[in-house]
Amino acid sequence: MTKDLFNEDKDSKQSKVLCTVDELGVATVTLNNPDKHNAFDDDVIALLTTIFSNIADNPDIRVMVLTSTGKSFCAGADLGWMKRMADYSYQENLADSNALAQLFNVLNFMPQATIVQVQGAAFGGALGLVSCCDIVVAANKASFCLSEVKLGLIPATISPYVINAIGLKAARRYFLTAERFFADQAKSIGLVDEVVDINELENTTNAFVNTLLANGPMAVKAAKKLALDVAHQPIDDKLIADTSDRIASIRVSDEGQEGLTSFFEKRPTNWQSSDVKDN
Repeated sequence: MTKDLFNEDKDSKQSKVLCTVDELGVATVTLNNPDKHNAFDDDVIALLTTIFSNIADNPDIRVMVLTSTGKSFCAGADLGWMKRMADYSYQENLADSNALAQLFNVLNFMPQATIVQVQGAAFGGALGLVSCCDIVVAANKASFCLSEVKLGLIPATISPYVINAIGLKAARRYFLTAERFFADQAKSIGLVDEVVDINELENTTNAFVNTLLANGPMAVKAAKKLALDVAHQPIDDKLIADTSDRIASIRVSDEGQEGLTSFFEKRPTNWQSSDVKDN
């Protein structure tokens, strides 16, 4: 059984993004504007930011899956929104850019494990959504493009997350060329984790969900924070002390004690009993 994250009636803006949470604590956020290839505008950006923030603040949610309807994952910026922005002042453009940057920041640092399922084209800002998720599952015919320079623009707000995902060398190529590339190439440069037939997309995503649900809920959040905090830090006395403190603290926590005790007693942990999502 699933429930809507929003209790109020959905208006036309909310229908472009759907969000449900099931009894296992798995939130599914769905871009739902297939007629426009799930492109986003300022309203969708605000709605996604609110949804991601609500998920981040909900301790009962353990995993978030980001997906979309239709043949495209997300075409990036909506053309109507881009037309409006063409007449914006610098300050208006800056406000819009800050709103988009906030969306990616909230998604990237969400404490829960995040999985994105890409069934089709992901262009422009969509690569920001993809790069901000922990696990990326893509259909073998999914395609990607950092298309901004074709319009005389640059992929600025998504750049920190895309560069973290694919590295500086690949970013220098694809930021400059705006060439389209496909799932196998995306996997080779680190943007995508798994490439599967489109008919296996949901099963593969559910397998990752089940893997995550089998792990300690607090440990998963702590492990994600560890990766984000330790990345690119010098290995000095401060970092060594910090990491030692983290493992000592989690060993004596209730969850750490339950995990160790269950291991030695050769029994399931108290968080594993019913944590299975149907494939």
